Amino acid sequence: MTEWQPATHISEPPNKPDYTSLEFPEPPEDRPYVVVNMVMSADGKAVIEGNEQGLGSKTDQRLMRELRVNADVVLNGASTLRVSGTSSRLGDETLEQLRIDRGKPRFPLAAVWSRSGDLPLDKIFFTARDFDAAVYLSAGASDATRERIEATGRPVYTLAPGADLLGMLGHMRQALGARVLLCEGGPTTTAQFFAAHVVDEYFTTIGPEIVAGRDTLTPVEGPVTFNRDGVRHLELVSLTHNQETSELYLRYRVRRHDQSP
Repeated sequence: MTEWQPATHISEPPNKPDYTSLEFPEPPEDRPYVVVNMVMSADGKAVIEGNEQGLGSKTDQRLMRELRVNADVVLNGASTLRVSGTSSRLGDETLEQLRIDRGKPRFPLAAVWSRSGDLPLDKIFFTARDFDAAVYLSAGASDATRERIEATGRPVYTLAPGADLLGMLGHMRQALGARVLLCEGGPTTTAQFFAAHVVDEYFTTIGPEIVAGRDTLTPVEGPVTFNRDGVRHLELVSLTHNQETSELYLRYRVRRHDQSP
């Protein structure tokens, strides 16, 4: 993979960065280059009343779609699909044309990762046909569950026991040819990615809200807690202040020594 040189850019105007033409290093042979994108309040909370609605302005939502321009796969965890729904749509013909001009499909592949297969099959992830989608399912899910999902027309890839995350990434890279994976959460999914040492870059929007709450989810949430020796270290690549919305848009790169070989 290409070596990155520390380069931090902090800008005031304009009010948003341009995420449509990001440059990423070559991915490893065994997985895509993994980019995580999350939004949070000023006190570090990723949800309000159970979901992300109320966090992130229209500009933040635009940046999320611009990040999708660069992705081959857009992944969400099962909880995000259940609560908010998910797709890989860009919502803008100009962004779609950028992908087409670069020889890519109009939309990235949408993917969901689920252990149980308990998924809401009436969501647009399953019913829409303008974008392709796939489900990654743990081996422990029942045959009946797998068949119900397959009946929607979406392919189901069953993962080997004990190797869910790495097996999924390996399949995306080797079978699907994915070079860039954009993970959009939720918090427990991002925690598992960080725990597995497979996150390469972390994008986050910090909004001007205070949510509070002892049990309110943060962007990286789960049973795994990193100790002082295992904490993940980030390098700031860029920071943009939106004077209109009081949001901060940050791009971090995970330090190389925090990644698995």
